[in-house]
Amino acid sequence: MRIIISGKNIETTAALKNVIEEKLEKLERFFTPDTEAKVTLSVQKERQRIEVTIPVKGQIIRAEEEEFDMYAAIDKVVDKIERQLVKYKKKLVDKHRSGGSFKTEFLQTDDLQEEELKIIKTKKFAIKPMDEEEACFQMELLGHDFFVFRNSETNEVNVVYKRKDNNYGLIEPEF
Repeated sequence: MRIIISGKNIETTAALKNVIEEKLEKLERFFTPDTEAKVTLSVQKERQRIEVTIPVKGQIIRAEEEEFDMYAAIDKVVDKIERQLVKYKKKLVDKHRSGGSFKTEFLQTDDLQEEELKIIKTKKFAIKPMDEEEACFQMELLGHDFFVFRNSETNEVNVVYKRKDNNYGLIEPEF
């Protein structure tokens, strides 16, 4: 696995690169040697942030973590990627797909514990027609990160969500 490390507002020292490469070596057992992992380090308001992106056969394995300590963020992001790999492996095996960038040994073993996905609560509610601005306002009033509504202009179900940069996003269906 090739690891490409870059930094924004942070100097990527040799020691930091060594730690990242050492931690990501744990993931090499899953991927073929030509797989490329892109690591981006950044600092924002004294918070250390790491993003890891690994493109695999039309999909992207991606995780990001933010901590006061970069080394803690590195540990957490590697754990998060391992959990994603377990889910992705199950999806590949269930659909009998080719592994692409994954080693065949990884696809044939059950050495990782799978986290079970279960829905613990179901909600039903009437969806009131409204515009995007009103939906954002309702979301803020409720204190949620997203809000489902029927767009009064298109009559389609849409979702507005709060982005990490404190702006809003809109999800619309595409047919």
